[in-house]
Amino acid sequence: MAERPLARGATARQRFARLMALGDRNDPVGWAPGLVLGPEDPELEPSVAPFSYSRSQGSVPATLSVSTRAEMCYPFDSIDTWQASEGLSLPPSLVDADSGKSGKGSELLPVSWQSMHHDQTLNEPGLQPSVVALVDAAQLAERPGLLVKALDALRVRFPSSLIWTPGIAGPDNCALLSWMGVDLFDMSRSSAAAARGVILTEDGPRLPETTLGESADTEAQCAAWRRAIAATRTAIRSASLRELAERQAASSPRSVERLRRHDAMMRGYEGGRSGLSRVVGHEHSLRCHTHSSRDDALIHDWRNRVADHHQPPEHQRQALLLLPCSAVKPYRTSQSHRRFLRSIGSDAVHQVMVTAPLGLVPRELEEIWPAANYDIPVTGEWDIDELAVIRDMLARLVPRVGYSRVINHSGIDIELERVECVDTRLGDSAGSAQALSRLEEEVDRASSELSLQSPPRPAHRLDQMRALSRFQHGTDAWLDGSKVQGRPPIFT
Repeated sequence: MAERPLARGATARQRFARLMALGDRNDPVGWAPGLVLGPEDPELEPSVAPFSYSRSQGSVPATLSVSTRAEMCYPFDSIDTWQASEGLSLPPSLVDADSGKSGKGSELLPVSWQSMHHDQTLNEPGLQPSVVALVDAAQLAERPGLLVKALDALRVRFPSSLIWTPGIAGPDNCALLSWMGVDLFDMSRSSAAAARGVILTEDGPRLPETTLGESADTEAQCAAWRRAIAATRTAIRSASLRELAERQAASSPRSVERLRRHDAMMRGYEGGRSGLSRVVGHEHSLRCHTHSSRDDALIHDWRNRVADHHQPPEHQRQALLLLPCSAVKPYRTSQSHRRFLRSIGSDAVHQVMVTAPLGLVPRELEEIWPAANYDIPVTGEWDIDELAVIRDMLARLVPRVGYSRVINHSGIDIELERVECVDTRLGDSAGSAQALSRLEEEVDRASSELSLQSPPRPAHRLDQMRALSRFQHGTDAWLDGSKVQGRPPIFT
């Protein structure tokens, strides 16, 4: 009898992480991320541990079996068991050797670093298993960068399959593994911790606190797993998994290394390939509370597109006005920016806000993700990295667009070759009467000397929408013949 595929559907996503409902979509009985229980593991409800596994001891190569722990395969009338040959693979260090025996399976597919390089059957279009088990995950985790590469390749090749990395997950890294695309975990590390009298918690392993009556028994290990899985699922649903993964990564040097390598790999891809979204709901926030947040591919994607590709409205390509950001989003609704706009009094200068970690936010892009949704601790001081990012972006943006003058009201020292830069702050606060007066004077002077023309407000708003469309979609042709009337909405 042919093995039946797992019924599954994603109810929430963030990058490569998914919250998957398992079984009947109208009444799911299991969820992933979740656990795969071994023969010696304690019983847990299917909502936490939707699968169990066993491994034959007598045969070579071993047979790996995974069973659903509830009715999850259509027509949802029985428990299903999938079996696969685990194969015989060489260590990752011998990947160039095309020898050994690859794993074979239908709904359960064991793969190894070696089979990913030599097994051509993995490329067959009809191969879409329910579960992919990276059987040498523990060995790959010991070799810098290999686990990250393997997970990236598997998630791209098997986008609808659940990925399981036997032997490496724990409550202290399950959010990070989910961020990299893993769906299923097991209790191998927790069992080893219990045998050593250690609790494997969300913050890493620690000794039980005897003054509180703690112990390292299986109940304590399971409680840690429940908390970690609940936090991971909630974070995926609320699109805050990145922050949780960053916190978990801090518990281990290996986890920090994996997050950094994963970030570096994603930064090397185009936006869609790295799982980035152009549009998200206004209820989501991009919380950039740690230094590692700056390594996120989303941040670098924004910086590169603004610095190297974005074209401002046509009537704003001669004079660039740099303004400080504000805590209120969109910026134009804040009290400080309302004062700026009254002093500027012209739509002929291109207003760009300087901020961290995005670097630069043009006025016409202030209401889209992530510019309208980011949150960062404010100390009133710029660090060296933030200043370097802003100056580098300006050095790429200004000559590409061809600005003739830069009016700098940001408070940051800016020097650009062959372009006049005028500081209107001179050490004063951005909203002081003296600074606002100088701002108004310099805008008027630029308008006069550069013969800037401020178009009618409807034409200006249409040009802003064209610039936004080019940034988001790569074209503004669909706006040909359009008209803009009334006041622009506030989307955030």
